[in-house]
Amino acid sequence: MWKWIESKHDTLYVIFRVFIGLLFMQHGLQKIAGMFGGMGGATAPVFTLMWFAGYIELLGGFAIAVGFFTRLAAGIAALEIAIAYGMAHASAGLIPLVNGGELALLYFFSFLTILGHGAVKFSLEWKLLKREVF
Repeated sequence: MWKWIESKHDTLYVIFRVFIGLLFMQHGLQKIAGMFGGMGGATAPVFTLMWFAGYIELLGGFAIAVGFFTRLAAGIAALEIAIAYGMAHASAGLIPLVNGGELALLYFFSFLTILGHGAVKFSLEWKLLKREVF
């Protein structure tokens, strides 16, 4: 079984990258377009931190999912999540399960993984540019 998993390393990683990107996009759609219940039934007010975060989540998630400037998008997304964790969760306690920050930490470490691996060859960046630029 391990041999099969090792032989499918790139494919499994691409599934992970696309999945994380699409999930992160949903947070942006929630803030920017009011989808999935929005923010209490509304969207983020324009030019607020939540509005900027929504665009980072929407565009960054899309870039990660399709594999275009993947490392750049993952780095920006990791920074955004780290700031969000500090602002919204860390002050409520040290333990992520208690302070509600476990999802933010999962995203943060997922983005660090994506930052380290990049897009691999199954990506829009490889398709269009024949290499990874970022």
